[in-house]
Amino acid sequence: MNASFKNLILCAHGALFVLGSSSLLAQDSGPPTVTDHEHSSLSKSYPSPLVDKVRRATARFRDINVAISEGWVQGTPCVSGPNSGAMGVHFVQPARIGDGVLNADEPEALIYEPVTGGGVRLVGVEFITLASAWASHNPGAGAPSLEGHLLNFVGEPNRYGLPAFYELHVWAWERNPNGSFADWNTVVSCDKQPGG
Repeated sequence: MNASFKNLILCAHGALFVLGSSSLLAQDSGPPTVTDHEHSSLSKSYPSPLVDKVRRATARFRDINVAISEGWVQGTPCVSGPNSGAMGVHFVQPARIGDGVLNADEPEALIYEPVTGGGVRLVGVEFITLASAWASHNPGAGAPSLEGHLLNFVGEPNRYGLPAFYELHVWAWERNPNGSFADWNTVVSCDKQPGG
């Protein structure tokens, strides 16, 4: 996750979230398109069944207005890396974070990179589950994995103010020189974040 969730307050067994008031305006730049060159380049960069599943499941969210209309809410401003790169802006489905369920077709967060003109572009997703919810719904299962990829554990206290949780980034819409499942992407930037 690696984003400041200070304004994210957990209550009602992790199912209800109150988010901070900062918001990113949805810019309608028309329907997203992927050229044959881009598709070929992305396919060569990601020889992973999980990345392929995420791309199929999230293609419609390349238009942020679709995500917002389906209940995704902004959970963070654009998050820059500690040394280089970034994660971007996280839009979340709050109820999914506390349900103790992981599904490759239903990420808990969509990650967007700010672009010129105040818009954003989809660069990846993050799978997130609270450790207590995971243990409760999966007794004796140990640490969660998704399609063979072990999630990272973040204990508490943590800088996000959240209970202990597991997370996994999947850079399905932007190449990441650090790997498809690394937390930070050196190709992603917060330089074009409004007010930044």
